[in-house]
Amino acid sequence: MRNFLVVFALGILPAWAVGQSSKDEVMQSLDAKKSDYIQMATKIWNWAELGFLEEKSSALLAGTLEDAGFTVERGQAGMETAFIATYGTSGPTLGLLAEFDALPGVSQTADPTRTPRKDISSGHACGHHLFGTGSVAAAIAIKEWLSNTGTPGTIKLFGTPAEEGGGGKVFMVRDGLFDDVDAVLSWHPANSNSASARSSLAIISVKYRFYGEAAHAAMAPWRGRSAQDAVEAMNHMVNLMREHVTPDTRIHYANTVGAAAPNVVPEFSEVYYILRHPTMPEVRKLFDRVTNIAEAAAKGTETTMDYEIVTGYFNKMVNATLAEVMHKNLTEVGGVVYNDAESLYAQKIMESYPSGDLGPKDAAEIRPFTVVPRGGFASTDVGDISWVTPTTSMSAATWVPGTVAHTWQAIAAGGMSIGHKGMMVAAKTLALSAMDLFSDATLIEAAQAELDDRRGDGFEYEALLGDREPPLEYMKDSK
Repeated sequence: MRNFLVVFALGILPAWAVGQSSKDEVMQSLDAKKSDYIQMATKIWNWAELGFLEEKSSALLAGTLEDAGFTVERGQAGMETAFIATYGTSGPTLGLLAEFDALPGVSQTADPTRTPRKDISSGHACGHHLFGTGSVAAAIAIKEWLSNTGTPGTIKLFGTPAEEGGGGKVFMVRDGLFDDVDAVLSWHPANSNSASARSSLAIISVKYRFYGEAAHAAMAPWRGRSAQDAVEAMNHMVNLMREHVTPDTRIHYANTVGAAAPNVVPEFSEVYYILRHPTMPEVRKLFDRVTNIAEAAAKGTETTMDYEIVTGYFNKMVNATLAEVMHKNLTEVGGVVYNDAESLYAQKIMESYPSGDLGPKDAAEIRPFTVVPRGGFASTDVGDISWVTPTTSMSAATWVPGTVAHTWQAIAAGGMSIGHKGMMVAAKTLALSAMDLFSDATLIEAAQAELDDRRGDGFEYEALLGDREPPLEYMKDSK
């Protein structure tokens, strides 16, 4: 391994060039605008716009950056709600990510008991209203510091729509929008504070569609060719295949279109598969195996088959160099400290799920730094970015300890002061980490060397979802 891995293994860090007084001033500037950012996040929380439909949320974030002196380019990579906001023309280029899409079918007020909203069926159950706003806050703070100090550098904020299944970042990577970025810093709402270098699962989701011949199931079944039989045959063979995949492989499926009546041989059927593995190359192989099974099922039932790759994300490539910088600054900023009212709120929320030994005070803790280069339980389109430029992410305790993402509990805490405090922890950590990177060129060099080492020689990016266009209407029926 390269020398930089030895450096981090020994716990030896480079000297930071940014003085504490400068960092204190940046944190104070963020605190001074906290009420503005809370108002922004609250608006996006209330709108709860779904993937590729986030017109108001995208416009608010982009407009705020434009008013702050950024040059904003809207409508990126074939997506109307994607944008890039840029400040600076020299020095290293750092990227920040901003998500802002909500989830369908789960809404909630800011109350600590299950209380769906009456005005809307969607909700920010993954906290992207905080994600987008916190990143914008950090970008503006960094811009002001660059301007006030004359430090050379360029900051780019990428407004990335439709993370919840739409894969907006993949299309931006595929279009080369990150090619001139030296490093990317990101964050995500969570139930704890952490800046460890952790990977994720690579994923391909694909819809297999079978076409047969309709017939009366009693009068002339021999004239029919059942598309549903093909789906059942495919599912059976995939389930047999589970014995012959690695233990960390994940395969899920749902029969999304089947027979409408039992006395009609179904002429069309569809099954939706999600394939996951800790490594991108293995997901590619898994997709080929499952597609071979689909072809065999079609041949065996005398039907025809086609498929549509819906999404495809790389696993996150960890970067210990950047993560160590982020962890240092997160530790300096500190976690989320509840007041008495927030502690009572948290205790009420925690009555709704098994919380074990967790308590409200755990939101103030910073988890120990670790490097986990393989595995995880979730997938994210940040993974593709991490293979083309050094990338790291952190989490902030915007939710009550023990809360799981995509739940009403996450929406509730994200709509009140607990979520807002976590958002500001993230904004400060991102800003301070960017200051360190702009001030010490060796950090970016080491981060790039680590990426080169981890991905190996000869890597050329090729999106798992191929050349498909963004699925701009994938959430329209969920409104």
